[in-house]
Amino acid sequence: MPASAPTPCLRPYRPRAAEHTVLHQVVRLHLATFLRVAEEAGGVPAFVERELRQFLTCGVWAKGFARFRCDACHAERLVPFSCKARAVCPSCGGRRMAERAAHLVDHVLPAVPMRQWVLSLPFRLRYVLAFDHALCRKVLAVHVRALRAFYRRRARRQGIADGETGAVTAIQRWGSALNLNVHFHTLALDGVFQSDADGDLRFVPASPPTPQEIARLVATIARRVATLLRRHGLTLGGDEPADDADSQADAGALAALAAASVTGRSLLGAAPGARVGRVGRTTTAAIAKAASPWHARAADFDLHGGRTVRAEDRRTLERLCHYLLRPPLAQDRLELLPDGRVGLTLAHPWADGTSVLVFGGVEFLEKLAVLIPKPRVNLVLYHGILGARARRRAAAVAQVVPPEATRPTSVAPVSQETAAPPERRPSRRGWLWADLMRRVFEIDVLACDCGARLRFLATIEDPPVVQRILRHLGLPTDTPVSALARPPPRDDLAFAFPA
Repeated sequence: MPASAPTPCLRPYRPRAAEHTVLHQVVRLHLATFLRVAEEAGGVPAFVERELRQFLTCGVWAKGFARFRCDACHAERLVPFSCKARAVCPSCGGRRMAERAAHLVDHVLPAVPMRQWVLSLPFRLRYVLAFDHALCRKVLAVHVRALRAFYRRRARRQGIADGETGAVTAIQRWGSALNLNVHFHTLALDGVFQSDADGDLRFVPASPPTPQEIARLVATIARRVATLLRRHGLTLGGDEPADDADSQADAGALAALAAASVTGRSLLGAAPGARVGRVGRTTTAAIAKAASPWHARAADFDLHGGRTVRAEDRRTLERLCHYLLRPPLAQDRLELLPDGRVGLTLAHPWADGTSVLVFGGVEFLEKLAVLIPKPRVNLVLYHGILGARARRRAAAVAQVVPPEATRPTSVAPVSQETAAPPERRPSRRGWLWADLMRRVFEIDVLACDCGARLRFLATIEDPPVVQRILRHLGLPTDTPVSALARPPPRDDLAFAFPA
């Protein structure tokens, strides 16, 4: 009789289980209470509730999984599905970050020096732009036009009349304290392209900007944005948020939550209007930061342009793209305190010594809710010669470094026959998660213990089949649900924007 095929060894892939993370526990415990309290204050839009509920399904085995198999030893591995949330889930946000960064480095950004420009906006303007994406893009256009003119003007001083630069901007909606902070991270070509005698593009690097030039640049941006806002019937004077009723008509309680978040206060917590709790804050005078020659302020606009990347340093460029495209929250910065509150460790202590922020459960969810962008809102934009309709874009993008320059080199090969295949370089964003893991972390998740490789078999989504496999493996068969709503911490939900 022929030998029977070996019995497959079915093994689940066990990353850090989503339902065991602090963020998942907080959302599960307090989501129903948050929605109930917010409903009394006007309610939150459907897309906010949908994303929070969708996050509870991320990495849940009962929702289905993908099946991989090794043809050499017949071992199998299961990987649960993700939620694909845009702002709440750190894992899905991390994948989106890695995918977009790989696309920029491999397909968009040419091998030229790059400079990051970060424009922070006045508090009142952040509040308006959080709801009005069309106005947000107009303010960004003012910023980018000023940058392009800045580079072209410096090029004309060198005798370059037809110089053109380009940039990519990531619109970030959050600050380090989970506060609503709409600002722009613009990665610009640090110089201009010019056409030579043969019609080919040649890049001419720019010299570092002087402090006086950066000061004039931010003053120009502030003046032009003020003119733009006056045309829309808005001003930046006073201490209250600019009111744009049309863009906030469907926001419900989200408008008041945004007003509180901009100033680091709470709306739905036990003390409406109170500031977020801080740990490490001292009563002594704050330590002043050292002045930077790459930093300037004008009319509450703040511009920083000190981060640069050399033309040949593609790895550093990709890490900088990760910084621009990162999700608002990292799992390892969260801690569930003994009293049930949530501690958020700051990436860098503040000038007053604050190192940890403390939120109540409902208070934490209100901070997350205002960071979720509306559906179909694009937060990554291209400008100048990198724009989609730019006449010379193809010639500029043709100078992108080949993918071999960004391929990890420290991953130990398995064998000549079973070595990892070359890293994919898709014509558009469509990376496999395994390729991104190998590219970012130099981890080959498809390597089998026997030295061969796993291959994809199928996705398992039929509920009876899913349940039967999970019971066989001893994995959870239930979908985590949010806890029942509890009474709100108080009766009064009124909140006045602090003067």
